[in-house]
Amino acid sequence: MASRCCNPHPLRGMGVGGHAGSVSVCGQERQYPYDFFARRGILDLVEAGPRRVVAVLPQLVFFIKEALGTREPAVVGTTLKVLQTMLKADDRLGQALVPYYRQILPTFNLLKGWNKSTGDAMDYSQKTRGNVGDLINETLEMMEMYGGPDAYINIKYMIPTYESCMVV
Repeated sequence: MASRCCNPHPLRGMGVGGHAGSVSVCGQERQYPYDFFARRGILDLVEAGPRRVVAVLPQLVFFIKEALGTREPAVVGTTLKVLQTMLKADDRLGQALVPYYRQILPTFNLLKGWNKSTGDAMDYSQKTRGNVGDLINETLEMMEMYGGPDAYINIKYMIPTYESCMVV
């Protein structure tokens, strides 16, 4: 059994809406242990039932938009990784997220160029996936793959420089 903080079944008997709100507010936390609890909480929510996450998606999008708006690399990186986990969890979640692209993607467009310019040097953040520009490109590709037929059109509308990753 995977180790959990206190309760081996954290979402039993608790409404998903209450859990989503309490966890997502902490998504902007940068201090240990709050950042750990925020990440673990949202991952528990996704693991407990990705289908149930669709019901609270509008709340989660609000908190995702707020976290991206901080423009702090650590917060943005964690948010993008959580968003990727959500997209992988269930195909319907990716399709349900498409109507919210207009709220999330403007920040992606601003931060897309946050790549490290190292010149001749090595960039070791590849190992930890710490480069925000690369994480944004990965997330956009996942949004296109899991978002259904309308995903590319919506991404291209909000980020004109985006090129499709799907083979035609």
